Amino acid sequence: MRYHQSGNIPQKRHTIFKSPEDKFYYEQLFGTEGFHGISSLLYHIHRPTQIKSIGEPKDVAPKIAVEKNVTPRMFKGMNVTPEDDFMDSRKFLMVNNDLKMGLSKPRKSMDYFYKNAECDELLYAHSGSGILKTFVGNLEFSVGDYLIIPRGTIYQVELHSDDTVFFVVESHSPIYTPKRYRNEFGQLLEHSPFCERDIITPTFVEPKDEKGEFLIKVKKENQITDFIYATHPFDVVGWDGYFYPYKFNIKNFEPITGRIHQPPPVHQTFEAHNFVVCSFCARMYDYHPQAIPAPYNHSNIDSDEVLFYTEGDFMSRNHIDLMDFTLHPGGIVHGPHPGAMERSIGKKFTEEYAVMVDPFRPLKLTEEALKVEDPTYKTSWLEE
Repeated sequence: MRYHQSGNIPQKRHTIFKSPEDKFYYEQLFGTEGFHGISSLLYHIHRPTQIKSIGEPKDVAPKIAVEKNVTPRMFKGMNVTPEDDFMDSRKFLMVNNDLKMGLSKPRKSMDYFYKNAECDELLYAHSGSGILKTFVGNLEFSVGDYLIIPRGTIYQVELHSDDTVFFVVESHSPIYTPKRYRNEFGQLLEHSPFCERDIITPTFVEPKDEKGEFLIKVKKENQITDFIYATHPFDVVGWDGYFYPYKFNIKNFEPITGRIHQPPPVHQTFEAHNFVVCSFCARMYDYHPQAIPAPYNHSNIDSDEVLFYTEGDFMSRNHIDLMDFTLHPGGIVHGPHPGAMERSIGKKFTEEYAVMVDPFRPLKLTEEALKVEDPTYKTSWLEE
């Protein structure tokens, strides 16, 4: 992350800051890991602590169907059920102690505010468009955008259509750009597949000076609790720091290619504790005269591998539809489907787009996953 400033802030932190009407603004430190992690300072028109009531918590823990999985699986994302409500539409398919991931197909914009109080969120826009509205500004999103939302961010999502689909990851650790692509000052290096120009920060929006009853749904420990606050949460007159939501479009990722097939780490886009996120993008294939563009057979001994297919035609897989997930458990060999290796030879480029998540601890499968599983996938490598 890089330093960013928006709106009006005082010259010195932790000092008196008043409005033109001589009313106090109220400072808030917004950050993680006590006072050690990255943070921002927000300045509110009203105290951000004015709770009027707290409702009973609602359990939203994913229901685990398979605790220990060694079976290759495919989940048909097209069959995940849409829901009107934004949070109800979040259907997690695979989870472990580090992350949850699945699909969200909301039909309607949010008429409340939301805060995930323990997880960073990654929302990848597979289809649709809209606006992510937050207390530090707005981000317009469309197809191919990764929205990275730090834990504790209060936000709303306004949809421009009812066909929006998000691939969702909730991470119990911060989501960062890969450390190996940054120098000791945090700047992205020249050989990084993207740079700071590709990272879009929130657009400042005039603060809301409103009193009343404002519903913020707060998620923590697999429960959502309704908090009613006395003032509008988007009353921030200015802020600065390193901790804020941002977006990055998958088509701004510049693929790293070579004479022979490159391993998945060259596609890495984000990292967190015990998992990475990669972007497979349109790219030139390997250019050694005897190169095989299809990936070689491999077994990730220490990680599961999940691919979400979002655009294009996928060279290494047969019978793949958009919105499909494939899961290859750690330690089980997988590779191209029959015929895919042979078809790839001599091909010059691909137009495929996919998001890959590699968790370094095994994934559990939810009841929602089994509802949309294609049971024939595990034997799909058999030669006819």
